[in-house]
Amino acid sequence: MSEGADRPKVVIVPEHTKVTSGTEVQEKLIIAARVFSDLLKPTFGPRGLDKMLYKTDGATAVTNDGAKIVAELLVRHPAAKMMVSMANSQEEDCGDGVTTTMLICGSLLIEANTLLRKGLHPLTLVDGYALALEAAREQMSADARESDKPGLLAVAETALRGKVAESALDFFAPMIVEALSTVAKNREGAAAEHVTMHKTGTGGLRDSRFVNGIVVNRRVIMDGLPNDLSDAKVACLDGDLKMRELTRDVEIKITNAGELDSFIEAEHELRDAIAASVIGSGAGAVLCSGEIDRDILHRLADSGILAVGELDSSEIRNASEALGARLVDSPLDIEASDLGHCGRISWERREESDSVEDVIRIENCPSPAIVTIEVGGAGETGTEEVIRGLHDSLRATSLAFDEELLPGAGSIHARMAHAVRRALEAQGGRERLAMEAFARALETIPATLAENGGDDPLDRVLELRAAAREGTAPVGISPEGKTWEVNGVWHPRSVIENSLVSATGTAMSMLRIDQVISARGD
Repeated sequence: MSEGADRPKVVIVPEHTKVTSGTEVQEKLIIAARVFSDLLKPTFGPRGLDKMLYKTDGATAVTNDGAKIVAELLVRHPAAKMMVSMANSQEEDCGDGVTTTMLICGSLLIEANTLLRKGLHPLTLVDGYALALEAAREQMSADARESDKPGLLAVAETALRGKVAESALDFFAPMIVEALSTVAKNREGAAAEHVTMHKTGTGGLRDSRFVNGIVVNRRVIMDGLPNDLSDAKVACLDGDLKMRELTRDVEIKITNAGELDSFIEAEHELRDAIAASVIGSGAGAVLCSGEIDRDILHRLADSGILAVGELDSSEIRNASEALGARLVDSPLDIEASDLGHCGRISWERREESDSVEDVIRIENCPSPAIVTIEVGGAGETGTEEVIRGLHDSLRATSLAFDEELLPGAGSIHARMAHAVRRALEAQGGRERLAMEAFARALETIPATLAENGGDDPLDRVLELRAAAREGTAPVGISPEGKTWEVNGVWHPRSVIENSLVSATGTAMSMLRIDQVISARGD
């Protein structure tokens, strides 16, 4: 075929594919980052406001937790998805600092947009941001201090500020430190996952309490079972408390009454053996994840043994770790050495409630590897938000057990900004423009705290710059938006460091993008 003017062009992608190139790419990415930044900025700090999230299924949630807000958003823009991924990574690693990460990343991109419009090459920006990040991390090392008990308490309080649980800050913060300290004595690497939460559904926040053990909601299937046992030994069974059922269908042919009697007698003997095994172990209570045979239950009740069944796998595992008991697969294998111990086990019937479950409390365990915080409050939405705040505080405080601490209230970000400005003096190229932009982006944190506190952000930032130059004690932003010498506001180092590294890495990745190819055509 001849090569004429009418020859069709080579098509390698569908016609509806849209290709965006040049500065338009960065502008669109930065617009997406600005939307996220503007969305979360009002929620930041102790004076942050809440967002009401109305889900597609009609459920609502009221929160100012950045991780919760980001998780509920149904984002479509690729840049927004990158920021959501960054937020999820921060939440999984540290449990706190998501809003800080989003604000810094958005500010880095907004500052970059100004320099890109002036002709600065994106890779020059990337190089400058990398140099600035190194200077900021060096300042973190200089300002870090060792963790101690007052520091742990301060970390717990800092993570709770600005959340619903702040109204009982002096009540919850010591409880969080006590819970983690108790767990740390009995296992390596105490974490938030080792402190379970239980909603009482009654009273107020100050009716919450710390339990050296676990609390579960399960129906006690017989009223005659013993209650309020003291100094009890407890068996934990990962299975049924009954005869094992065959996995295949089997037909048994019985030719005479004697064979039927012997078959029934064998069943009775097996039930007796199961009950005798539990009773002979010395257990005062038995917890199992499966069903409980009625005949066995009556035998145990006659012997003064409490039996609770149908716990899920996590509950039976938590009970085992709280009690110090070994999980047993078969009731016939229970021995005295397998039993755990607790100071008190009791159950409470909730006849007047809509729930058909009772509240079973296993308390005063001598060496619990799992503990519980009972959270008071009758409102479902409010209690969920309190639990979310407590979990964030537990995550942050658990990190502080093994890490150094950094001052909060925007002080460390102001000091890092000053360190970056000192470092840029040694640079002779255009990278110093990017480093100055990085310093301004860091100051977004104290500026937002001042703005949400009701004060002028520019004046407060200038005051923080002066304080950082003088090299005095850390100065940050008070809840009222004023500058103050930081007192009792501390973060684990990883919360600040991971936040800054993630934000910078995401911003640098976006700046490297020069073309967006959309198969959807949008």
